[in-house]
Amino acid sequence: MSRATTLLPGAAYAALAIADTVAAGTGRRRLRRVLKPALMPTLAAAFHADLRGRGAHPGTRTLRRGTAVAQALSWGGDVALLGTGERALLTGLGSFLGAHVAYIAAFSSVRGDTRHYDTTGLKVALGAWVTLAPLTSVAAGRRDPALRGPVAAYATILAAMFASSRMLDPALPPEARRRLQAGTALFLLSDSVLAAQMFLLREPRPALEAVVMATYTASQGLIAAGVARAT
Repeated sequence: MSRATTLLPGAAYAALAIADTVAAGTGRRRLRRVLKPALMPTLAAAFHADLRGRGAHPGTRTLRRGTAVAQALSWGGDVALLGTGERALLTGLGSFLGAHVAYIAAFSSVRGDTRHYDTTGLKVALGAWVTLAPLTSVAAGRRDPALRGPVAAYATILAAMFASSRMLDPALPPEARRRLQAGTALFLLSDSVLAAQMFLLREPRPALEAVVMATYTASQGLIAAGVARAT
């Protein structure tokens, strides 16, 4: 496979990510209905092109498959959250919760010995869970009591996904581990800003929506790149 064939899908994803971030920051909802649903399919194409370009190790099959499933479920969440109302929110939460479970399964397939865990990262994950789960569930419950449980569950799974990336096998290439861990950290940041935007602020702020999308698209791209290098 030529280098151009491998790089083009990644460049297309980067261009889409930038365009959607700008559209989010300027409140162009019609344009976002075109751009946002295209993000994850384009990333999936880049991910598979990267895998073919490198050749995949058989022992990382679960890591690759789990990542592909997470990308598909993330696409469902992206589309759902373009809508408005409680149904769209719950559908989006469910899709992204499933995506994080898929990432946890993927990362757990290349988990290392407990002696090599990133204990600082695990403490951050615990702190994020202790902070985010009660704060966001209470704030969401003020909007609608039915949201309290799903939001708390989502915050728990999000923190667990971040923690799972801090338990990777040290035999994986260092660059792969760094990208994976940077990606999950940005995912945690993105969803924290999104929760503040949705449940703590009275009026939506386009600038914060741009932050959400910039960190989200970067996180997904880094995770895909890290997995490709790990395999």
